[in-house]
Amino acid sequence: MIIALDAMGGDFAPVSTVEGAIFAARESRHKILLVGSEKIIAEELLKQSKQYSFVSLDNIKIVNATEFVTMDEHPAKAIRQKKDSSLSVCARLVAEGKADAFVSMGNSGAAMSAALFYLKRIEGVLRPAISTAFPSVNGYCIIADMGANVDCVPEYLLQFGIMASLFCEKVTGVKNPRIGLVSIGEEPTKGNELTLAAFDLLRKAEINFIGNVEGGDIVKDKVDVAVCDGFVGNVILKFGEGLTEMMLKLVRKEVKQHPITWASLPFLWLAIRDLRKKVDYSESGGAPLLGVDGVCIIGHGKSNGKAVKNAILAGARAAEHNLAVEIKEAIARYNNKVM
Repeated sequence: MIIALDAMGGDFAPVSTVEGAIFAARESRHKILLVGSEKIIAEELLKQSKQYSFVSLDNIKIVNATEFVTMDEHPAKAIRQKKDSSLSVCARLVAEGKADAFVSMGNSGAAMSAALFYLKRIEGVLRPAISTAFPSVNGYCIIADMGANVDCVPEYLLQFGIMASLFCEKVTGVKNPRIGLVSIGEEPTKGNELTLAAFDLLRKAEINFIGNVEGGDIVKDKVDVAVCDGFVGNVILKFGEGLTEMMLKLVRKEVKQHPITWASLPFLWLAIRDLRKKVDYSESGGAPLLGVDGVCIIGHGKSNGKAVKNAILAGARAAEHNLAVEIKEAIARYNNKVM
């Protein structure tokens, strides 16, 4: 697979992006295109290749881009005006068939705008959805949408459920994934106008829809996919990140206050290490933008090299499954059924 990486995107770019590309190149045979300022990337690549004793750079190539999109720029305006930005070039490489996926840790709104402008929506898809893996007791739950669409209509939520169900099954390997609609109660009569109408649509779709779920059910492993509008999804994600950080700090604080527990820390280390890994966003790397006719992975702005590496690998996995075709067929089947 050929993965185009926005080497200028993210709070710690190009250090983190070049590092992530090196890590991915060492662990896979995928070809990685580092897109951005050729001079800056070449200098960073030379420095890090020596640091990591990386012998061969055969599967890493630099693609020059004269501009880049900052975090505070207006997404759509930046993509329209900066045709030679690293983000625009990444999306164009996929659209032209010169790359199988593109990955960015930069301005997420601009990444979505670039995907829509160059890749276009899959036929029949009303709105794309950012789908994030959120940790649960026994695995992960896919939240769709995580922030791409803050204002939704019921048909959007229906399609989020169909697309995320396919992603969960085909890419993450969960058979017959359980789909839940995030609401204020499990009863079908609970919710606002949006969720009440979306409930009826999801119930008629060819997915394993189990009904409404409350926010707490997401982490209890009651569903594999949680469907909601982007406003709710983003609040869940940010609250979860904050809660996780607080809990880890409290664990460290309380352990230090209890001498017996502190003395037992070497025996608890493996469990604590596994817990940190479970809730670490860098493990998943990035979130796929479902509904565009190509693969786009959007990562966290504070991503380190490990997160960038995992985002690259996630993009490769998504590209291997040709999910766009599956989504187009599933949306068409539903539309034919209700017509």
